[in-house]
Amino acid sequence: MYKTIKEFRDGNSEFRHIKFQENKKRFKKLIRDGQEPKALFIGCSDSRFMPSLITGAKPGDLFVVRNIGNFVAPFKPDADYHATASAIEYAVSVLGISDIIVCGHSHCGAIASLYKSIERTPENTHTIKWLELGQPAKKMAMLRHASSPKEELLRYTEKISVIFQLENLISYPAVKRGVEERRVFLHGWYNNLENGTIEYYDDESFEFKLLGDE
Repeated sequence: MYKTIKEFRDGNSEFRHIKFQENKKRFKKLIRDGQEPKALFIGCSDSRFMPSLITGAKPGDLFVVRNIGNFVAPFKPDADYHATASAIEYAVSVLGISDIIVCGHSHCGAIASLYKSIERTPENTHTIKWLELGQPAKKMAMLRHASSPKEELLRYTEKISVIFQLENLISYPAVKRGVEERRVFLHGWYNNLENGTIEYYDDESFEFKLLGDE
């Protein structure tokens, strides 16, 4: 058995014998009553970014969607496969979730790749297409911070991208109707991997503020 898989196997053993036992009643309740998550959390697939860890969420609290760059593709009513879109629709229309969080993070590889020249090949076709969703944020960042140091440019792009993804969310009929009827609330968050903080986008002051200081 590969070393990595052995580590995961041992981790599952620890989970079954310790953490699962400590939360046995909660897991049984979740199975019996079904899921009623408190929020839809759209985050990046980056392995360093852990939604439950940074929010203190317990099993059953978050309906999580993760993808490259925590991007949200605009609503497209066709018969193709749309993983993130289907999760958004399911969360709002079936689960009745009222809060949707789009959370970006610092040192995001997807955002950094926007500033690199990547050759399209048969092996990265879907990745290149998906990264197009970050281009509006890059354009805005280049207008505002073209002469700034690279790290400052990247941090700004990571944050502004969250706002563009929130705008794309509104293109979904169920989300748009929910927002208009004040049943659905959208939140833009940004997690700093260096210090663990979360900032939220304040649409009144048009800036990110430290979560918990509002």
